[in-house]
Amino acid sequence: MYRRQVRRRRAVLTLLIVGSFALLTLTYGQGSNGLQRGVTAVFAPVSSVLDRALKPARDLINWVDETFDARGKNHKLEEELEVARKQAVGGKVALAENEELRQLLKLDKSGAIPSGYEPVTGRVIGLSPTVWFSDVMIDVGSSDGVKLHDPVVNGDGLVGQVTAMTGGVSKVTLISDHSSAVSVKVVPAGIQGIVKPTVGEPDTLVLNFLNSDKNVHKGQSVVTAGWRGEEIESRFPPNIPVGEVTKASLIMQEAQEKVNVRPYADLRNLGTVQVLTGGSRK
Repeated sequence: MYRRQVRRRRAVLTLLIVGSFALLTLTYGQGSNGLQRGVTAVFAPVSSVLDRALKPARDLINWVDETFDARGKNHKLEEELEVARKQAVGGKVALAENEELRQLLKLDKSGAIPSGYEPVTGRVIGLSPTVWFSDVMIDVGSSDGVKLHDPVVNGDGLVGQVTAMTGGVSKVTLISDHSSAVSVKVVPAGIQGIVKPTVGEPDTLVLNFLNSDKNVHKGQSVVTAGWRGEEIESRFPPNIPVGEVTKASLIMQEAQEKVNVRPYADLRNLGTVQVLTGGSRK
């Protein structure tokens, strides 16, 4: 008996709910009248109860929709940001390469490269994993006209010389390598000498004088001299910028006939270089 009463009550409640929604739908588009107001007054409590009961479900559905929408927008923004980041990095790389090429062109037009030499532009593609100041690999070789002992420069000055190669790759031994020796002169003084690396200090070269009675001063420029001697394995063309005198005490000059020189080229961060092909092979 009790179960029948419960089922009846549930059936009546269901009919009331369905009837309320039907009446509300029927009268929604019509003007206000007594019947509508009466029905509204009768079923308002039921509607209010249902509205409160269904609110958590509606809120949950709205939250899920908004969450997925936000995630979609966030993913799109991340993709756009990644594209913008790549474009920005690519732009910076292009600007850096453009600046290196401008510096090389400036060196070519300065008259530092004598006639008879044909510059071949290449990029550094390999560094020594242990001794960064010894040698680098570049992406031009014999198929590009490169030969052994060809001088290598960048936009700042002398970098080194080619010491090995294949058809499309060359090894460049830097002027900071322990085996390097370059005949140079100090301008405008005209003092002749040989530049060698400093053991343990690859950023510093040492200029050894050749019987000069003139003094060298800090800030003076050092360029290639163009002559070949017993300690010079290859001949560099004259007047290529090498570095700047950074330390030139009178005591060191008079006692040891040497001064310190900082290379113009940043040998730690070489990117675009030029191999000077052709020229004199004496």
